[in-house]
Amino acid sequence: MHNPPHPGEFIREVYMEPFHITGRTLSRKLGVSPSTLNRLLKGSSGVSPEMALRLSKTLGRSAESWLTMQNNYDLWQAKRTVNLDIVEKIEFDAA
Repeated sequence: MHNPPHPGEFIREVYMEPFHITGRTLSRKLGVSPSTLNRLLKGSSGVSPEMALRLSKTLGRSAESWLTMQNNYDLWQAKRTVNLDIVEKIEFDAA
């Protein structure tokens, strides 16, 4: 995995810009407020299971793919910021 895009960035680049879809139009089709969509598009909020279902119905990808995209983004960000040097592995004895 190499620097996956935030789902909001993906939505802007793959759906909104090429098809000239405005934020207001997309928010109306999703049944969410423009401010809710704007937070997602700016990357300040992520795709929840509810939003994944809405995106799936509106844009045609599976809800699972939206959640996977969000998870991949979150994991990439965590790998860049979490200090694992202070974490210790538990050694389990074979019974």
